[in-house]
Amino acid sequence: MANSTIAANNPTLKSWVNVPVGSDFPIQNLPFGVFRTSSLSARIGVRIGEHVLDLKTLHVLGYLDNLAFDATDFDTDALNHLMGKGKQATRELRNRISNLLDASNDELQKNTHHAEQVLIPNKSVIMLMPVKIGDYTDFYSSREHATNVGTMFRDPANALLPNWLWIPVGYHGRASSVILSGQNIHRPKGQIKPDPEKDPIYAPCRNLDFELETAFITYEGKPLGDSITPNEAEDFIFGMVLFNDWSARDIQTWEYVPLGPFLSKNFASSISAWVVTMDALQAYKVAGPEQHPEVLSYLKYEGEKSYDINLEVLIQPENGTENLICESNFKYMYWNMAQQLAHHTVNGCNVRCGDLMGSGTISGPTPNSYGSMLELAWKGTKPLQMNDGTERKFIQDNDTVIMRGHCESNGVRIGFGEVAAKILPAK
Repeated sequence: MANSTIAANNPTLKSWVNVPVGSDFPIQNLPFGVFRTSSLSARIGVRIGEHVLDLKTLHVLGYLDNLAFDATDFDTDALNHLMGKGKQATRELRNRISNLLDASNDELQKNTHHAEQVLIPNKSVIMLMPVKIGDYTDFYSSREHATNVGTMFRDPANALLPNWLWIPVGYHGRASSVILSGQNIHRPKGQIKPDPEKDPIYAPCRNLDFELETAFITYEGKPLGDSITPNEAEDFIFGMVLFNDWSARDIQTWEYVPLGPFLSKNFASSISAWVVTMDALQAYKVAGPEQHPEVLSYLKYEGEKSYDINLEVLIQPENGTENLICESNFKYMYWNMAQQLAHHTVNGCNVRCGDLMGSGTISGPTPNSYGSMLELAWKGTKPLQMNDGTERKFIQDNDTVIMRGHCESNGVRIGFGEVAAKILPAK
């Protein structure tokens, strides 16, 4: 599907709605989410500056006529109905919203009574999970991350497993424990084996970690038995969120052979509230890392499929200030989203509307760009110093982990907001 005509992406557009300098949410972004207020039921909204545009009310007032949507697509607690209309429909919706918010269009701007009804201050909204997630898959697609982990736990000379450069490795995760930013989580418990010479014990996780990831959310895919090619993939991807795939490293070390992560991963994964559309990210496409050996035919693609998304991780101790501990970028990923989706479906697996696909930990080439505590503190041997005088080998109780991300070029910043959660003591 050609994207050269996405009117909403015009970098010269200005909105009549005030957008603070440096905001993640200018008129060129317009991410989708689900919100409610003390007086309004759950509904679909779009973020613009420090306001949320109420699409349910906008539709009732007649501003979204002649589009492929009806009232039930906006009067709902999830984006699934809206995404179910497909790529072209959601593109036209975003273009229409952009047009209504454009400073040169007075259609909504001049009708102050309507504008006041549909523009709600962000400080007064309560964000909800944006999507009803049917299935969740997590990949393992950063070469730097896989190499670091392989170096720590195996042979540095053979850090990557033999299949890693051939397939986008992934596993099916637990959709029920994907939670929204701001929901705090209790430290998980399980079996750990602190002493290699002794039996395992049942205890709270001691090596709790974050994983810096993004995730993409799908439209309805093809029927069971059919495959999606890398060049088709973007027609099946609605948008992206920030994703913290929490990890209990000591539980993982003991359990992961032979079937991979289980209790070490399924206790919680946190996502950001606003879904940034793939359309909004078109201006930030870049070439990915060179792939060698040459990939098999079903993983080959044309054009640029990676994205220049700046990412950062911060730790905020209880009653303390934020500590910036990681600065990375999505463009470092070896396997791109198009290849991940192609591999996921090459065997005929059917992807459904609202499925979530985690990128895998995003680590860059330098120590400050590693996307997990496991790497940043190098298995506990290089503790990170906090500005309150304490140090961290892993995440401690009452620490809040915050991830932020944005793209920026030609004076336009497209941001994701943040994903944050506080770790509470084990129950």
